[in-house]
Amino acid sequence: MANHISSLKRARQTITKTAINRANRSKLRGALRFMREALAAGDKKTLTSAYRSTVSVLDKSVQKGVLHKNTASRYKARLNARVKAVVTTAA
Repeated sequence: MANHISSLKRARQTITKTAINRANRSKLRGALRFMREALAAGDKKTLTSAYRSTVSVLDKSVQKGVLHKNTASRYKARLNARVKAVVTTAA
């Protein structure tokens, strides 16, 4: 256990930041799960809206430090390829 005032404060800050990071990470995972479900369903309208919201969450996760920018870019590229494949086969 922390004994100094500064280490007690740092422990409190760590708890707060851990909760924020966990919330951001679970929001990202939920968005990716929703996107996978939309891809499996194959509905064009929900697919495009799910893609937009997922890309938004990915970009925000980069800003918040949850993901590296290249990782988010890779996710977006792969999701876009899958969305295009579903939309072009449905058309």
